[in-house]
Amino acid sequence: MPELRQNIITREWVIIAKERARRPDQFIRPKKESDPLPQFDPGCPFCPGNEAMSAAETYRVADRDGWKVRVVENKFPALSQEGDRVRRVDGVFRSMSGVGFHEVVVENRRHDLSPALYSVEEFRTILGAYRARYMKIRKDPRVEAIIIFKNHGESAGTSLVHPHSQITATPIVPTQIRHRMDEAIRFFDETGDCVFCTTLRRELADRHRIIASTDSFVAFIPYAALSPFHLWIFPVRHCSSFDEIEEYEITDLAATLRTVLGKLYHGLNDPDYNFSIRSIPAREGQREYFHWYLTVIPRIVRTAGFEIGSGMYINTAIPEESAKFLRDVSVD
Repeated sequence: MPELRQNIITREWVIIAKERARRPDQFIRPKKESDPLPQFDPGCPFCPGNEAMSAAETYRVADRDGWKVRVVENKFPALSQEGDRVRRVDGVFRSMSGVGFHEVVVENRRHDLSPALYSVEEFRTILGAYRARYMKIRKDPRVEAIIIFKNHGESAGTSLVHPHSQITATPIVPTQIRHRMDEAIRFFDETGDCVFCTTLRRELADRHRIIASTDSFVAFIPYAALSPFHLWIFPVRHCSSFDEIEEYEITDLAATLRTVLGKLYHGLNDPDYNFSIRSIPAREGQREYFHWYLTVIPRIVRTAGFEIGSGMYINTAIPEESAKFLRDVSVD
């Protein structure tokens, strides 16, 4: 019989369709016959030597061989750094000036390298760039929320194949973030505990959905995962804002992210995916009720009419089986 599960953090319900469930190996992406990418593309604005083709640079990590990671302004930004934050209300019509930040993190010099094949040190450099820009952007009084995300693959929304991720900063707190905060506050008021810490303790005790762990981070598929292989990476230490991550935690997160993306790459044949870092709004400080984390969503199924019409998802992969499948995938 199908089972409805609720995610205690988001309060979302999901249908785990056991009768329609597919084996984990049935989600493996078919190999595509295509020409291999070159290590350097003369027409790519993110390749070394083509720096003049991209917008203004805001951050760089370099060594004797040149830059390792660059952060540049998005050439076609969704938000503008110029202007004041102005709110307008005309009855039911409400708007705000589109001020904020939209930057691109060029993760690697090589044009053809999949993130799943990065070294721990390469991931560490990228995460350090995220933190540096997060700390800088957070100081802008017009900014309310900072979202760090990556689109990997065409179905995940990427438009350039050179490995990159993005940082956006908005002048409002998006509804989804506000909703998670409200639910976290509600749980804290009722129990006196952080819902994220509570979930992590329970997942560690249960072990069935754990994929990988280090001293500082735990990767797992949620009990009520919305889609196949949807997973979360939680810091063990309670911390509300991503930019408060410590140096030793960056190293551990780099190792965890390399393991998780490597398992997806080798186990599911490099599926398209999105990942994002979910953190407390920029104007908030450390809070007992909120815990930042990273989410990875493989794009191996499509959202259909039921999901759009109800806001509730049907997951045709059983989370415990998906987690076991990924645990058994070797990345070395």
